[in-house]
Amino acid sequence: MLKQRLDQRQIQKLILAPALQQAIKLLPLTNLEVVEVINEELAENPMLELEEENDDGTSVSAVSGEGDAGEDGAGNAEGFPGEGDVPAELGGDAERDEFEAYFEQFFDDGFRSYSPERKEAPSLENTLSRSPSLWDHLSWQANLTFFDPEDKKVAETIIGNINEDGFLTQTEEETAHAAGADIERVRRVRTQVKMFDPVGAGSLDLKEALLAQMDDLGLTDLITRDIVANHLGLLEKSDYALLAKTLGIPLSEIRVHIEVIKRLDPAPGRKHTQERTTYVVPDIIVDKEGEEWKVSLSNEGLPRLRLNAYYRRLLRQASRSNQEAYRFLKDKLKKALWFLRSLEQRDRTISRVARYIVDRQKEFFEKGLDFIRPLTLMEIAQEIGVHESTVGRVVANKHLVSPEGVFPLKYFFHKSLSGDMGEEISSLMVKDRIRKLVENEDRLRPLSDMEIEEILARQGLKIARRTVAKYRQQLNLAPSHIRRRKSMMEECNS
Repeated sequence: MLKQRLDQRQIQKLILAPALQQAIKLLPLTNLEVVEVINEELAENPMLELEEENDDGTSVSAVSGEGDAGEDGAGNAEGFPGEGDVPAELGGDAERDEFEAYFEQFFDDGFRSYSPERKEAPSLENTLSRSPSLWDHLSWQANLTFFDPEDKKVAETIIGNINEDGFLTQTEEETAHAAGADIERVRRVRTQVKMFDPVGAGSLDLKEALLAQMDDLGLTDLITRDIVANHLGLLEKSDYALLAKTLGIPLSEIRVHIEVIKRLDPAPGRKHTQERTTYVVPDIIVDKEGEEWKVSLSNEGLPRLRLNAYYRRLLRQASRSNQEAYRFLKDKLKKALWFLRSLEQRDRTISRVARYIVDRQKEFFEKGLDFIRPLTLMEIAQEIGVHESTVGRVVANKHLVSPEGVFPLKYFFHKSLSGDMGEEISSLMVKDRIRKLVENEDRLRPLSDMEIEEILARQGLKIARRTVAKYRQQLNLAPSHIRRRKSMMEECNS
């Protein structure tokens, strides 16, 4: 029998304060993303405004190092701003004076309403439109080719099931069932779709796509077509000797046919990919001054903020006459202070993580990749006194610029291996050694994974053969027998 009852329970629950949630959200953002967040906050909170220069050319700092929540005990264990950073009440004169003195650096005595800067819109002639996708491009051609409603429906079904590489992801029988058409109509329409631009889109497999491109180019060489139709497996393994024996032709002639096949597109849909070039704006600048490495944050483009004292006076007046306005302004002031302290703590945390990385990898910046040291998120977290997840948020999407180049912060985090003397060795350095060994090997007698393992052992790096194979695959290096076959083919035709 079910019945209602009222009882009390005492439980422990982790609740994130609004200020802490905001600080956590700011950590993984890049500078460009932080600018967007700042603009949104400026538009919503009248207590915030952009910092402007004074008459003498100086400016008031919107982020002060005084009163650090992470060092003076305010906030929480991570150093993020907390509810206690803002006085609970502003009613008494003593409390108001103390409040004003503590947050004086954020105040401004004038009134300035926020309005985004208006920029002249670029002319339409200088505006680039979005390039059509593969599916848009194929649908446009289908509308110009098929006028029968049933053919058009089959074409739409085929195009809708083509993946980014240009291959049809379902069988002709499944396409016929989905379009409600007979199999012969599907085959006829698909044959026409395969000859659209890009040629080969709509094929079921690589062989079909390559043969369609050969038909479009008018390539009628029987041996080349035979290789594509029946011997792609040998071509993938670079087993040119067996391929020549199977076709009954000299090994020297194989390269001619392979060069023709290499000019075909194995993924015809990729030419219409929507991927765009991503430009990196470094968040951290590392430079050497004398014998010391300096670490600074790149705040170029980040607006500086401060509190507007005009609304502070309105808050003081409303506390005596209008309780509704007082509660509204008080809430906005708290949110503004939380936001400013969150930005301040974000910069401080990023700076501390970057400083530790540079100190740890000093030899890398001075001597190169052979001297990079292993590093983990947990190591930094324990060193600077924050949680591992906080470090993970800091390194996300952040880049560092140094005399060695531009690196994502994640570049410096990798596993460690043990050397002969028990010292820690970076896996990144081991991969670089493997890459150099393969680049400098005798091309007709390439090094096997076991031989690479032995060479590394003589250099003081003891790793298993399977680890060598794993690192080689991550470097996109072919096995030794594939490299040897390719070298022998080039030697025969040189």
